[in-house]
Amino acid sequence: MPLQVGDTAPEFTLPDPNGTLVSLSSFRGQRVVIYFYPKDNTPGCTKEACNFRDLWKDFKSNNIKVIGISKDSGTSHLKFISKYQLPFTLLSDSEPCPVASSYESYGLKKFMGKEYLGMMRKTFVIDSEGKIELIYHKVKAEIMAKQILDDLSLT
Repeated sequence: MPLQVGDTAPEFTLPDPNGTLVSLSSFRGQRVVIYFYPKDNTPGCTKEACNFRDLWKDFKSNNIKVIGISKDSGTSHLKFISKYQLPFTLLSDSEPCPVASSYESYGLKKFMGKEYLGMMRKTFVIDSEGKIELIYHKVKAEIMAKQILDDLSLT
Protein backbone atom coordinates (compact mmCIF):
# COMPACT_ATOMS: atom_id res chain seq x y z
CA MET A 1 0.00 0.00 0.00
CA PRO A 2 1.45 3.40 -0.96
CA LEU A 3 2.53 5.83 1.74
CA GLN A 4 -0.18 8.31 2.65
CA VAL A 5 -0.53 11.45 4.72
CA GLY A 6 -0.97 10.33 8.35
CA ASP A 7 1.22 7.23 8.01
CA THR A 8 4.24 6.84 10.25
CA ALA A 9 7.29 7.82 8.23
CA PRO A 10 9.60 4.86 7.56
CA GLU A 11 12.56 4.99 9.96
CA PHE A 12 16.05 5.12 8.50
CA THR A 13 19.69 5.57 9.37
CA LEU A 14 22.05 6.82 6.64
CA PRO A 15 25.55 8.35 6.54
CA ASP A 16 26.09 12.07 6.11
CA PRO A 17 29.05 13.29 3.99
CA ASN A 18 31.43 12.80 6.92
CA GLY A 19 30.28 9.22 7.55
CA THR A 20 28.28 10.10 10.67
CA LEU A 21 25.08 8.06 10.85
CA VAL A 22 21.87 10.11 10.93
CA SER A 23 18.53 8.60 11.96
CA LEU A 24 15.09 10.05 11.29
CA SER A 25 14.10 9.29 14.90
CA SER A 26 16.77 11.70 16.17
CA PHE A 27 14.60 14.57 14.89
CA ARG A 28 11.48 13.60 16.80
CA GLY A 29 9.92 16.74 18.22
CA GLN A 30 10.51 18.85 15.11
CA ARG A 31 9.29 18.89 11.53
CA VAL A 32 11.54 17.34 8.92
CA VAL A 33 11.52 17.82 5.16
CA ILE A 34 12.98 14.82 3.35
CA TYR A 35 13.59 15.35 -0.30
CA PHE A 36 14.82 12.62 -2.62
CA TYR A 37 16.72 13.76 -5.68
CA PRO A 38 18.53 11.97 -8.51
CA LYS A 39 22.07 13.38 -8.56
CA ASP A 40 24.35 16.08 -7.16
CA ASN A 41 25.38 18.89 -9.51
CA THR A 42 22.74 18.27 -12.16
CA PRO A 43 20.57 21.19 -13.30
CA GLY A 44 17.27 20.24 -11.63
CA CYS A 45 18.87 18.96 -8.44
CA THR A 46 20.98 22.10 -8.15
CA LYS A 47 17.89 24.31 -8.58
CA GLU A 48 16.06 22.36 -5.88
CA ALA A 49 18.97 22.47 -3.43
CA CYS A 50 19.51 26.18 -4.02
CA ASN A 51 15.80 26.88 -3.48
CA PHE A 52 16.07 25.25 -0.03
CA ARG A 53 19.31 27.17 0.59
CA ASP A 54 17.77 30.50 -0.40
CA LEU A 55 14.81 29.97 1.95
CA TRP A 56 16.89 28.34 4.70
CA LYS A 57 16.25 31.10 7.24
CA ASP A 58 12.49 30.40 7.00
CA PHE A 59 12.98 26.69 7.63
CA LYS A 60 15.45 27.31 10.46
CA SER A 61 13.27 29.93 12.18
CA ASN A 62 10.38 27.44 12.15
CA ASN A 63 12.58 24.63 13.56
CA ILE A 64 12.26 22.55 10.39
CA LYS A 65 15.12 20.20 9.53
CA VAL A 66 15.84 19.71 5.81
CA ILE A 67 17.41 16.47 4.60
CA GLY A 68 18.31 15.73 0.98
CA ILE A 69 18.82 12.08 0.04
CA SER A 70 20.41 10.70 -3.12
CA LYS A 71 22.55 7.71 -4.00
CA ASP A 72 25.63 9.94 -4.39
CA SER A 73 28.70 9.31 -2.23
CA GLY A 74 29.72 11.43 0.74
CA THR A 75 32.57 12.85 -1.35
CA SER A 76 30.12 13.99 -4.02
CA HIS A 77 27.84 15.50 -1.35
CA LEU A 78 30.77 17.42 0.20
CA LYS A 79 31.62 18.98 -3.18
CA PHE A 80 27.94 19.83 -3.82
CA ILE A 81 27.55 21.38 -0.35
CA SER A 82 30.75 23.39 -0.74
CA LYS A 83 30.04 24.60 -4.28
CA TYR A 84 26.56 25.92 -3.41
CA GLN A 85 26.98 26.67 0.33
CA LEU A 86 24.17 24.31 1.29
CA PRO A 87 23.30 24.73 4.98
CA PHE A 88 21.30 21.51 5.37
CA THR A 89 22.08 17.80 5.58
CA LEU A 90 22.65 15.53 2.60
CA LEU A 91 22.60 11.77 3.13
CA SER A 92 23.78 8.86 0.96
CA ASP A 93 21.40 6.01 0.18
CA SER A 94 23.59 3.57 -1.77
CA GLU A 95 22.12 1.19 -4.33
CA PRO A 96 19.84 -0.66 -4.07
CA CYS A 97 18.59 2.46 -2.22
CA PRO A 98 16.57 0.79 0.57
CA VAL A 99 15.50 4.08 2.18
CA ALA A 100 14.35 5.65 -1.09
CA SER A 101 12.56 2.39 -1.88
CA SER A 102 10.72 2.50 1.46
CA TYR A 103 9.56 6.02 0.53
CA GLU A 104 8.57 4.86 -2.99
CA SER A 105 11.24 7.20 -4.40
CA TYR A 106 13.38 4.63 -6.21
CA GLY A 107 12.29 2.55 -9.14
CA LEU A 108 11.94 2.19 -12.87
CA LYS A 109 12.50 5.40 -14.86
CA LYS A 110 12.62 6.16 -18.58
CA PHE A 111 15.01 8.47 -20.38
CA MET A 112 15.37 8.76 -24.15
CA GLY A 113 13.55 5.47 -24.66
CA LYS A 114 15.68 3.51 -22.18
CA GLU A 115 14.44 2.11 -18.89
CA TYR A 116 16.64 2.01 -15.79
CA LEU A 117 16.39 1.98 -12.01
CA GLY A 118 16.89 5.37 -10.45
CA MET A 119 16.03 7.89 -7.75
CA MET A 120 12.75 9.72 -8.23
CA ARG A 121 12.30 13.32 -7.20
CA LYS A 122 9.80 13.20 -4.33
CA THR A 123 9.44 15.21 -1.13
CA PHE A 124 7.91 14.40 2.25
CA VAL A 125 7.16 16.61 5.24
CA ILE A 126 7.26 14.68 8.51
CA ASP A 127 5.57 16.19 11.57
CA SER A 128 7.04 16.39 15.06
CA GLU A 129 5.48 13.03 15.97
CA GLY A 130 7.03 11.18 13.03
CA LYS A 131 3.89 11.10 10.87
CA ILE A 132 3.80 12.06 7.20
CA GLU A 133 2.21 15.49 6.97
CA LEU A 134 2.64 16.26 3.25
CA ILE A 135 3.71 14.25 0.19
CA TYR A 136 4.85 15.74 -3.10
CA HIS A 137 4.90 13.22 -5.96
CA LYS A 138 5.24 15.87 -8.67
CA VAL A 139 8.08 18.15 -7.64
CA LYS A 140 8.92 21.41 -9.35
CA ALA A 141 12.58 21.62 -8.36
CA GLU A 142 12.97 25.39 -8.61
CA ILE A 143 10.02 26.15 -6.26
CA MET A 144 9.78 23.09 -3.97
CA ALA A 145 10.99 24.85 -0.80
CA LYS A 146 8.66 27.82 -1.35
CA GLN A 147 5.73 25.49 -2.01
CA ILE A 148 6.33 23.66 1.29
CA LEU A 149 6.46 26.92 3.25
CA ASP A 150 3.28 28.10 1.53
CA ASP A 151 1.47 24.80 2.15
CA LEU A 152 2.44 24.93 5.84
CA SER A 153 1.27 28.59 5.97
CA LEU A 154 4.73 29.73 7.06
CA THR A 155 5.24 32.52 4.51
